[in-house]
Amino acid sequence: MNFGVVKGTVRLCILKTMLFPRHCLSTAAACHSPVRVRLLPSPKCLFDEPIQVKVEGLSPNQEVVLRAKLTDEKGELFQSSAAYRADGIGEIDLSRSPALGGSFSGTNPMGLFWTLSAKNAHKKLVKRDVRTPFLVDIEVYSDGDTEGQLLAKETNERGFLAEGVQRLPVREGRVRATLFLPPGRGPFPGVLDMYGTGGGLPEYRASLLASRGFAVLALAYYSYLDLPKDMRELELEYFEEAVSFLRTHPQVKGPGIGVLAISKSGDLALSMASFLPGISATISINGCNANTLFPLRYKDTVVPPLSFKTSRLFLTKSGIANIRDTLNNPTEGENRQSLIPIEQAQCRFLFVVAEDDQNWKSPFYAEEAAKRLREHGKENCEVVVYPGAGHYLEPPYFPHCPSSLHLLVGLPVVWGGEPRSHGEAQVDLWGRIQAFFIKHLDVESTSKARL
Repeated sequence: MNFGVVKGTVRLCILKTMLFPRHCLSTAAACHSPVRVRLLPSPKCLFDEPIQVKVEGLSPNQEVVLRAKLTDEKGELFQSSAAYRADGIGEIDLSRSPALGGSFSGTNPMGLFWTLSAKNAHKKLVKRDVRTPFLVDIEVYSDGDTEGQLLAKETNERGFLAEGVQRLPVREGRVRATLFLPPGRGPFPGVLDMYGTGGGLPEYRASLLASRGFAVLALAYYSYLDLPKDMRELELEYFEEAVSFLRTHPQVKGPGIGVLAISKSGDLALSMASFLPGISATISINGCNANTLFPLRYKDTVVPPLSFKTSRLFLTKSGIANIRDTLNNPTEGENRQSLIPIEQAQCRFLFVVAEDDQNWKSPFYAEEAAKRLREHGKENCEVVVYPGAGHYLEPPYFPHCPSSLHLLVGLPVVWGGEPRSHGEAQVDLWGRIQAFFIKHLDVESTSKARL
């Protein structure tokens, strides 16, 4: 070996590092053990799966900043950061290393994901095309100055379709939807999935649930293709068509299906369970026990919307609207006409409540719904309450959204909750959703498991 050449290379490396400290990452790597980010078990995963983030090759007890960055399909940047100190062998493992500060503090293995925040205010992370993954860059910066030097970077590819899941657009009669079928022979437990007042056709929850073994129909009901552009009146017959389509599909296990809904679609789900046959299990996430916003028509019956008072809207100190108290009490006076007769339903209910929901009084609505069932001699419901969680409970590892534009209000509104409690609630809820539907839809498999 020519030691003179080696010494010369080392001197050149040191000289370049002194002269160009911001641009010497590759040169420094040639002279020292490189810093690297490891994402375990793989840099690729489904969005609802946790990963282990490790940093190796640091100096013992070195302080660095970890940053996560995600750019959505509209170019909106979401980012988070936290300071860490390496252990005695120069490693950081987010599953056991506490964050010293930043977007969060303490030991939080997925904290960089839960606390992703939009660069521009009042933006919510939404996946618009489930056929492509979200890319989350995990970067390590030195903590030497304001900007810091980039030491290492790795990209986490977080997908929405497991291998073999089929995505099938549905244009059946009036129904506009997307059907997701798991790989395998089937048939599978069937679930109809709906979102709230945002309109369009969100597919990301349905695609992830299908990746867990369910046949899921993501259903649009306004502002999509040739559907009405706004909600003036909703016809339950449209949802009846969707239920019939899913129930009779050869890849869907009967006899009944499940309904999964959040916010405004929560009261739609209760109405479907109350008036329509073939529904065995219903999950309402932060929904209302009365029909809201628009009249609901089914044959000769019209359920009026629960009235509200805009005078109860107020602005927070930061100038964001709070609409929590605008709806009238559905149990008082003429408002009772809007109550949904859920005692007619032949299904099991799971009422999911975020205790800090600032959209409306979902804890009260869930209590009243359960009370109504008990008054009619029924014990077919469960109520789950998540302290510290806000209105938009999404699949695991979607970041907490403190506020965003409410399309019907026309203003940014607060949704409530704080990132860590909200994130933990989403993880717990995702498991509960699957267990609930397996128990009440996949009866044959559940019976075999008991034997």
